[in-house]
Amino acid sequence: MSHKSGFVSIVGKPNVGKSTLMNQLMGEKLSIVTSKAQTTRHRIFGIWNDENTQVIFSDTPGIIHKPAYELQEKMNDFVKESFEDADVILFLAEFGDEKNSDEFLLKKLNSVKVPVVIILNKIDKSQDARHISESVEFWHKQLPNAEILPVSALHSLNTDLILPKIRDLLPEASPYYDKEQLTTLSERFFVNETIREKILLNYQKEVPYAVEVVTESFKEEDNIIRIESVIYVERNTQKGILIGHKGKKIQKVGTEARLDLEEFFSKKIFLALFVKVKKDWRSNERDLKNFGYSG
Repeated sequence: MSHKSGFVSIVGKPNVGKSTLMNQLMGEKLSIVTSKAQTTRHRIFGIWNDENTQVIFSDTPGIIHKPAYELQEKMNDFVKESFEDADVILFLAEFGDEKNSDEFLLKKLNSVKVPVVIILNKIDKSQDARHISESVEFWHKQLPNAEILPVSALHSLNTDLILPKIRDLLPEASPYYDKEQLTTLSERFFVNETIREKILLNYQKEVPYAVEVVTESFKEEDNIIRIESVIYVERNTQKGILIGHKGKKIQKVGTEARLDLEEFFSKKIFLALFVKVKKDWRSNERDLKNFGYSG
């Protein structure tokens, strides 16, 4: 059997389940998942392999049509990049959200030269097959050249159909990466994202969005990994909220992140967290570049 390889970009509006689908397809938690919009900020790459196939998945941020910060402009750039290098595009659409379809994305998807598969997600919200059929018909009219797979990423419903479909559409090619490689991203990146996920889950309003995490030290020993990470915020008031009374809130974040990281790395973790203020970093080109949001 011939070998197939290629890049598969997962695109869609914010909060439609892109990261949940990526993790489901990979069988690993590579993308952080929360109920908040704009959870994903970077392109998250996951490499799925079997004997005759290599799929390089790219989980992308949701398109933001009126960016409020330079950071959001950079997030949109990641989405644009994902269109340019894709061999196949998985467009995630949320069942029941047809009235709020994204005109920009639809126009873009109708103009691409690579195959598009519509993943109609969250079909578990309805027990009525007729409603699902109506939604399929709606999306077929929007993207007549795309195939449609109704699924529930969260409940693993019909997700087993996606990888065979991708393989059919990929070009014949040798592997781009070592077959044992899971991702192109660094260990420190996953530490940063794990900590940021816990902040998104534990804080409300603006604080989670004003946070960036940088792992400054990652030292792996025989029985333990010692990690030091800095959490940057934009205001002193945000720093106070993040730390909490007697440091209890940041301690909770650290504990939850450490437990996840111990599972991810299969090793005991020592995690030290520090909080610093970097004023208005989301609108500062130099800070964004240092944080990995531009070339």
